[in-house]
Amino acid sequence: MKKKFISVLLCAAMAVTLIAGCGAPAAETGGNEGGESSSAASEGIPKDEIKVGFVHVSDPSDMGYTYNQDLGTQEMQKTLGLSDDQIVNKYNVPEGAECDTALRELVDAGCNIIFATSFGFEDYVKEVAAEYPDIQFCHATGYQAADSGLDNFHNYFASIYEGRYLAGIAAGMKTETNKLGYVAAFPFAEVISGYTAFYLGAKSVNPDVTMDIMYTNSWNDPTVESQVAQALIDRGCDVISQHSDSTAPATTAEDNGVWQVGYNNDMIEAAPHASLISPRIDWGIYVTEAVQDVIDGKEIPVDWCRGLEDGAVYLSPLNTDIAAEGTQEAIDEAQEKLISGEIHVFDGPLSGVSPEGEKYEVPEGEYYHEQEESSAPSWLYIIDGCNVVE
Repeated sequence: MKKKFISVLLCAAMAVTLIAGCGAPAAETGGNEGGESSSAASEGIPKDEIKVGFVHVSDPSDMGYTYNQDLGTQEMQKTLGLSDDQIVNKYNVPEGAECDTALRELVDAGCNIIFATSFGFEDYVKEVAAEYPDIQFCHATGYQAADSGLDNFHNYFASIYEGRYLAGIAAGMKTETNKLGYVAAFPFAEVISGYTAFYLGAKSVNPDVTMDIMYTNSWNDPTVESQVAQALIDRGCDVISQHSDSTAPATTAEDNGVWQVGYNNDMIEAAPHASLISPRIDWGIYVTEAVQDVIDGKEIPVDWCRGLEDGAVYLSPLNTDIAAEGTQEAIDEAQEKLISGEIHVFDGPLSGVSPEGEKYEVPEGEYYHEQEESSAPSWLYIIDGCNVVE
């Protein structure tokens, strides 16, 4: 991805930060679970006539993000009883003008609802949605729908930071060097929120742990992901985690005799002696609800986000062959406390600095209300103990 586009994405993430209440913790309200509803609803479409389109940045062979998204599609298809010819997938679509083309091809194919699953697709989704008000457009990980003025444009995500926090516990209990490594895609909120949560989970069970972060500037590039993982291992990191789409960090960890925490998929098969656990999203929950809404003629939420409590966020089975003793018990205890509200991932005191140099502080006794007012992550601050390696 070109540097100019990365800059645009970073600015967009900063905008999310402002929208979602950064600068002062958001009010302790009911959040956005279930979402804010749009005003548009149709008369419905017979189930055997509906057509559903998807635009993906990769394909299921990545065994990561798009693989997991596709599992959600399969879950929706099975639950609703749709035929194969009612599902149209566009794979390996770059986050550029190719997305516009893919969206219009899905419109021409007769799709009634279209899901675009990568952050950089959002501007194209918004533009095409404005031209086709009778088609529903749903964009994962974005933030623009609420202010778009479009009844047929929606955002959705899950509170994956909760799962990353729990997975961090496994890493914090396993490390022997007290140094974690993180293969990160891009330096903006979705990624920074995730690795901060992961580090805070590790630190909750191991106060001495630190973490090095290196960016790949790509969602899915197995070669670069492997190179970055190797560089982190060479720096002394003995547990590698990731916000990237492939299994390359897992296999690189395996090859070096260290451990790994994945994302989107159970990576034990790829790295049985390295992979500890992976936080995941059940995309099928949202996709099924949204398609059912179109069938029923109901409104789709403008902004949808759910987490651990609803099963939208979960963990792959712990690799008990290599995990530290007591890991499952520690994860279970923390999960109960997160769901009950006894603890929060971003509990104060907590402070950090954004990539742009903006300082932010969460006072003791308060917490940062991540993804409670908007489905898009907004924590954008590098905290003590997290070291970004250039």
